[in-house]
Amino acid sequence: MLKDFVKMETFLTVARERSFSKASAKLGISQPAVTQQIKYIENYLEAKIIDRKKNGIRLTAEGEELYKVVTQLEKSIHNLEKDVLKIIKKEMTFRLAASYTIGSYVIPGKCLNSISEGIGNDVTLNIDSSDKIVEGLKERKFDIGLIESPIFDDELIYREWFDDELVIFSNAPLPKTVNTEELYEFKWICREEGSHTRKLISEVFEELGVSCKSFDVLSEVSNTTAALQSVKRAKRDDGIPTVSVISKHAIAEEVARGELFESRIYGYTMKRKFYIVYSKENKNNVFIDNVVNYIISGKC
Repeated sequence: MLKDFVKMETFLTVARERSFSKASAKLGISQPAVTQQIKYIENYLEAKIIDRKKNGIRLTAEGEELYKVVTQLEKSIHNLEKDVLKIIKKEMTFRLAASYTIGSYVIPGKCLNSISEGIGNDVTLNIDSSDKIVEGLKERKFDIGLIESPIFDDELIYREWFDDELVIFSNAPLPKTVNTEELYEFKWICREEGSHTRKLISEVFEELGVSCKSFDVLSEVSNTTAALQSVKRAKRDDGIPTVSVISKHAIAEEVARGELFESRIYGYTMKRKFYIVYSKENKNNVFIDNVVNYIISGKC
């Protein structure tokens, strides 16, 4: 049974994630498949290895012992894989793709250099829309994608990275919070029709009872950079702020320097998740694992 390391990998993932559902998402297989593999191990060992609890899972005494053994086996396999890669002198360029906000404002150049040093290979970064990155991953144009839109596909594995917050911003002073009625007093730079960010913002405003059709819209733009530059260039002489909605990461430095101003809707936080995405074919790829773990660790 130990020759079948796939089941052992499933056990390790469940133990580390402390959750069958999280293990399912990480491995890119269904939750029933995870449960079935754990049951197979328990039947083989004739011992219960995992207890399910309301707040997660707990390893039994037998499970703890198995975890120690399989961890050593995993380490040996990884070391063997590294030795094999050294022997064949595998040379490759790691192809990273990121959506506009992430690629331009979240992942700095020094992070790419760190990843390159960590895996011993060159890293290239392609910045594009989330939907095109998903298609590129399926066509094997990229190794990993960092996206801000939940465009899910059964051929890919999605790892939650962290929560992003969208804020209202302007080149003129704004109050720390605004109520929904004050939104109609601004001039707006909006995202173009059909974009995921436009859809998300519209859903938020609709939930709050705000009609975007009643806004004074100056223009519509296609991406974060265009929204940022449009607001920066907006006139300030009439006393009416020109605003848009953007990731707080995109304006963090300008806000800190007092060049831009951010505001939030009173009593409401606009959040979205960033995801790390890669093909299910690469779920056991050592290069993919190294980069994913490096990014998730927050070292960038």
